[in-house]
Amino acid sequence: MAAYMVFTREKMLNQAEFDKYGPMAGASMGGHEATPLAVYGKHETLEGAPIEGAVILSFPTYEAALAWYNSPAYTAAREQRFKGADYRAFIVQGM
Repeated sequence: MAAYMVFTREKMLNQAEFDKYGPMAGASMGGHEATPLAVYGKHETLEGAPIEGAVILSFPTYEAALAWYNSPAYTAAREQRFKGADYRAFIVQGM
């Protein structure tokens, strides 16, 4: 069953630090079966606090999504993301 990682950027803190995150995150995908479904496209907040942007990644299974998120390469990338912006991230299993 597919799983989706959803990231919403709540607030940019430091653009220079955040700019280092993108290449690291992209490189972390090597060896993981992930499909980007949305990457900072046009969006509109309909309920709740506004967001600055969103990313949605599809993985073949919940376990595959967690394996990527907890991989050494993405662990290093997300530490860089924490320096650049405040995010909310969650995983949800599909149907």
